Parts: sequence; C-alpha cells; structure tokens
Amino acid sequence: MNSSLLWKTVRPTGTPQGQVVLLHGWGANCEDLLGIVPPLDLPHLVFCSPDAPMPHPHAPMGRMWYDLESPQWTGLSQSRSQLLHWLTQLEQSTQVPLHKTVLVGFSQGAAMTLDVGLRLPVAGLVMLSGYLHPELVLDRPAPPPPVLVIHGSFDAVVPIAAAQDTQDFLQEITTYTYRELAMGHEINLEAIAAVRQFIATLLPLSQTIDPES
Repeated sequence: MNSSLLWKTVRPTGTPQGQVVLLHGWGANCEDLLGIVPPLDLPHLVFCSPDAPMPHPHAPMGRMWYDLESPQWTGLSQSRSQLLHWLTQLEQSTQVPLHKTVLVGFSQGAAMTLDVGLRLPVAGLVMLSGYLHPELVLDRPAPPPPVLVIHGSFDAVVPIAAAQDTQDFLQEITTYTYRELAMGHEINLEAIAAVRQFIATLLPLSQTIDPES
C-alpha cells in the first residue's frame, strides 16, 4: 500500500470558496465520481477525488479502500489513517480549510466518508448508497457535522436495511437528512440535485464578485 494517495482536482476559475472531496466505491477509481461535477454545477468550489490505496483484485484499473471479500475487511485501518492524514494536509494544496470541506462518498466510499468525516471538523458529509462500519467510534469532542444520506429503494448491492442502520446510528449523535429514491445502486439526477442543494447550503456562493472570475 502506497504511503500517499494519488488524486485529481477540478478547480474553479477564481479563488475557491470551499471544497468537495469525492470518495469512490469498491472497484472504481478517482475518475469515477468526477462525472458528477458538471451536473452539480457548483463552480465556486474545488473538487478533489483521490484513488483508494489498494488495487482491486478483479478490476484492472479499479481501487478499493479495503478488501470486502476478507473476513476482517483487510486494509480498513490503514486506509482510514492514510485518508485522515491526506485530508488534514489537503489545505496546503487547495488553500481551503477543513471547515469549508464537504465529503461525498459512494458505496464503500460512503462508508469511508462517515468513518473518517466524523473524526474531522468538516462542514458536512454525504453518503450515497453507503453503509455503516461496525464499531464506529467518535474520537473528537466537537459536534459532528451534518449528514445527508441517500439510498436507492431498489439497491441490490447495499440493501436498504443498511440505510436504516446508518440512521439509527446518526440520530444519536448529529443532525441528518435521509432521502430514499426510486433507484438502484447508482447516482441518478434526483440524487445529484439533492446533493447540490445540501452542499450549496453548507458552502454558499459569496456575494462578493471574485476579480479573477
């Protein structure tokens, strides 16, 4: 496993007023979620999409945050540590602090979003078709960020029961919004619209016109 994460960035033309970190699912890579950037239409934000550290065993170009096929989810603790370190260092590259950062994850990336995001002073978290890591423990005294949970009622990969488990966990610790949509294991336009509204509320466009824009 590499000591650092490889990642790609989509930057605004002017000074970014916030940032969104995109965490892909099992078997995808950093290119996958960049496809939702244009329809999100949030040009005042910088988007960062890292590759998961581990190569996927069945997808030549795919990556994974940990091995879902192993009993103990091999690699989870290492990926958690790497992602935490990368996120705390990200401001040096983007000039955007953590409190103006929203994490958005899909499937395994959504599980990582909740796991890591609850440990950091970020602006918010978005879980798309995700699930809860067992024995997830909060280890910081500050209030956890708000969370948007979106799940497909026809999801055959991560069952809808996983979304209920996530809600049961979140209702004890932070504010959250749950949206169940008529879709499978995917991100449709309705989901993108909900994500856009959530992010725009947390990271609104400043009324000041950027001279570089």
